[in-house]
Amino acid sequence: MDDKTRVELEAAAFRRLVQHLQERTDVQNIDMMNLAGFCRNCLSRWYREAADARGLSVPDPAAREIVYGMPYDVWKAKYQAEASAEKKAAFELNKPKD
Repeated sequence: MDDKTRVELEAAAFRRLVQHLQERTDVQNIDMMNLAGFCRNCLSRWYREAADARGLSVPDPAAREIVYGMPYDVWKAKYQAEASAEKKAAFELNKPKD
């Protein structure tokens, strides 16, 4: 497979992942972090970091809007639920080390 095709397929997979996450508003970020070690915020940060690496400025709010499909504050107000004590404890044990 040539590089152009590989990049196009990777981009298509990224777009499908973002679409899936936008459709699955029932899946909370803390659940994603506890199970997979990443969440929508991580994905938006990786997007921003990739832009930075190419000399492009994509502020965090813009990157989050790409991933969430709406401003982050709107998504939080509409879809984010309070995490249980058990989920918060699991997150503290497994959260990424900065």
